[in-house]
Formats: sequence, C-alpha cells, structure tokens
Amino acid sequence: SGLAVTNCVPAVPSFLPLAIPGMEGPPDPAERVDAICASIRRLATYEPECVLCLAGPLGARAETDWRHIVVEGLRRATVTAREAGVTLAFEPVHRSQREAASFVTSILDAVTLLDEAGLGDVGLLLDLYHVWDDPAVWDFVGRASYRIAGVHVADWPAEEGRTDRVLPGEGTSHTKALVQALALSGWDGYLDVEIFSEPDRFWSLPVEEAARQAHAAVAAVAR
Repeated sequence: SGLAVTNCVPAVPSFLPLAIPGMEGPPDPAERVDAICASIRRLATYEPECVLCLAGPLGARAETDWRHIVVEGLRRATVTAREAGVTLAFEPVHRSQREAASFVTSILDAVTLLDEAGLGDVGLLLDLYHVWDDPAVWDFVGRASYRIAGVHVADWPAEEGRTDRVLPGEGTSHTKALVQALALSGWDGYLDVEIFSEPDRFWSLPVEEAARQAHAAVAAVAR
C-alpha cells in the first residue's frame, strides 16, 4: 500500500497517571515505565517515525515529588528505544491540560527536562494543537527543528467552550503558518492528523470518510 507508520502512542503513554476518563492506567509509576518500555519494543516491529510519551499530571503532589520519577522514566525508556532502534519523542501539552495530561506545558519545559535528564538524542513530539500559542514555538521551529521527532496537526475550534479538536485549517490556530515554517526550516517528516472529538462530531464519521477528510485538510495546509 505504501503506507508508513508515523508517531506511535504506547498503551500507557505517560509516566504519571493521566486524569482522563478511561485512560488513567496503573497508579504505580514503576509499572507505567515497564509498560512504556514494553510498548516501545512491540512498536519497533513497525519501524515508526517515533514512539511518544508524556510526563503526566501532578495530581495532589508537588512537582518536586514527581519530577525525578519522570526523569528516571525517560532515561529507562530511552535505553529501551536505543536498543530497539526506535526514536523516542517527548510531548509537551497545552497549559489548559496541565491537570489532566501533563505538568510539562511548554516547549521550554520539555527541552529543560530532557536536558536535565541528559537526553540530547530524545526528540520532541510537536503537537500544533498544544503549542500553537506557545511563545517559543516560532523560534524553536526556526532554530531547533532538528529536535522535532514528529508533528501532530489539528486546530482549536472557533466556537467557544468546545474542548474537541477540528481538522487542520478549520479552526483558529496557526496551523498553516506553522506547517510552512516547518518546511522552511528544513523539517520534512510526516504531518500526522490527531483528532480528539465527540461521538456526534468528527468521531461519528465512517473511518474511510474520516481518513479522506483528514488527508484533504492536511494537504491543504501543506501547500
């Protein structure tokens, strides 16, 4: 078919438990690291562009209580990724999702934590839905695109109060301009459409129609 595998998400994607219904996973950080490493080894078979991971939210604990756990988890996952021949990517999330998905909420936060862990060969998963309004995104794309291991594309919906995502080019974020900046910087990887939706919106589409619309939308912003 000529299809390739892009950015793979482990069954347990974060070092600390997510606060997203249905995605919480095991509470023990050691068990979570084991699961992430197992997913890396399994997904390596498909030769993905990268396997991504998140820090996870702090919950009731202070950042100082959990930060070292994430650092050590990243180090272990990196060893596994090197052995498996897979690129590991670390993903920052939007500040509005700090309590649900990750306490690492900016590009600078993510790079600082990777530097703290001594992991210069771990890339960033740049989700344009999460980083489009990050003050550092334009400089990072222009000057440090070599650290980008994968790119997710989706837009913020124009309608206030919505928490789902819309196809690239259909919302209020600067997806087209950021994709153009990535191209100018020399980054030539895949653009991976990642839509978190609702049963009566994008997720209601038959998979063939969803794929067609996603391909058309990302092709339009990449022109």
